[in-house]
Amino acid sequence: MTQAVRQPRRPRSLINTVLNSDGRPHPLENTFVAVTVVLGLLAFVSSAFNNLHLLSSWSGLAGIFTGAYGQYISATTGERFLLIIGLGAAAFGFFLGMAHGGLFGGLIG
Repeated sequence: MTQAVRQPRRPRSLINTVLNSDGRPHPLENTFVAVTVVLGLLAFVSSAFNNLHLLSSWSGLAGIFTGAYGQYISATTGERFLLIIGLGAAAFGFFLGMAHGGLFGGLIG
């Protein structure tokens, strides 16, 4: 009996199986996923420092907007999953950035 030979998974094929699970490419949706996750990670990490409130609040706000639009146009469950992770991190960073000084903290007024 012949067994099928398993190919080792490359990172590119893993991305295709998670984000493009319907078999069709979604370059715009995948771009929104990547941007939201990066902005969410940036907002989350920078919110731990009081003096980086401008960076965390602005990157969090941008991550919230890109994640919301990405949810609106998303096509697969994998995209939606990663968008929610990025949205949560962006919102967390945004709210902590607002608590530490806000979007303009000391620059205006």
